[in-house]
Amino acid sequence: MQLSSEASQRFARISAHLHSPNLQVRGFLGQPQLESALTGMDLVIIPAGVPRKPGMTRDDLFKINAGIVRTLCEGIAKCCPHAIVNLISNPVNSTVPIAAEVFKKAGTYDPKRLLGVTNLDVLRANTFVAEVLGIDPRDVDVPVVGGHSGVTILPLLSQVKPACTFTADEINYLTDRIQNGGTEVVEAKAGAGSATLSMAYGAAKFADACLRGLRGDAGIVECSFVASQVTELPFFASKVRLGRGGAEEVFPLGPLSEYERFGLEKAKKELVESIHKGISFIRK
Repeated sequence: MQLSSEASQRFARISAHLHSPNLQVRGFLGQPQLESALTGMDLVIIPAGVPRKPGMTRDDLFKINAGIVRTLCEGIAKCCPHAIVNLISNPVNSTVPIAAEVFKKAGTYDPKRLLGVTNLDVLRANTFVAEVLGIDPRDVDVPVVGGHSGVTILPLLSQVKPACTFTADEINYLTDRIQNGGTEVVEAKAGAGSATLSMAYGAAKFADACLRGLRGDAGIVECSFVASQVTELPFFASKVRLGRGGAEEVFPLGPLSEYERFGLEKAKKELVESIHKGISFIRK
């Protein structure tokens, strides 16, 4: 397997860390060891939960994954209340509000430190747009806003870098494929699983960005599902600037095309229900 330049550089950084005399690798098993695993952490990544299977929506995962996320966040609130939390467990549109409610009940909630990981949608968007443009995906940047399932995933194709234009057919094709990228993988695996390697790469890339922010590096911008005032919804995915405090700045959407404005209204209609479901799970 030949690694891309970016992957090779990331592998080199990981290798350097692995050979560091300060590195410690420890294993923990089950809820009895949860507090030992979490104590003193600066960054916690939560990928726990069951994967999606053919015919399942992310919402179908809610009942199982919601309880898992609640338990883990209760541990975080107790053992490392100031940690930055990267929440991957689906459905992100509901699990992030669940985590927020758990932290509020514990009196430890800092909205800047709770980040829903949606950058897999960006990676897919960059790849699919690059295929249409005939260029390297590493040279493409597509903002993807809204949420992390179906029509809540809204790629802003009018803001693609490098600047370009698409036909109406291309916009429809790209939007549909980006929104249903996860379903495409689930169906291709025919019941054997969901996106794994691509999600692992996205999670590692986002965690690396958060660590660089904690280190004090400047200019780190990623898309994430966070507490937001960008719309009337309490949570929304958009570009954020990462720093020592987590999501230190949430950027506005910028100018939208008519197609994107229509898509935004559809996304918000579904998002409000998903967010309410997460909040209600804890409050009930």
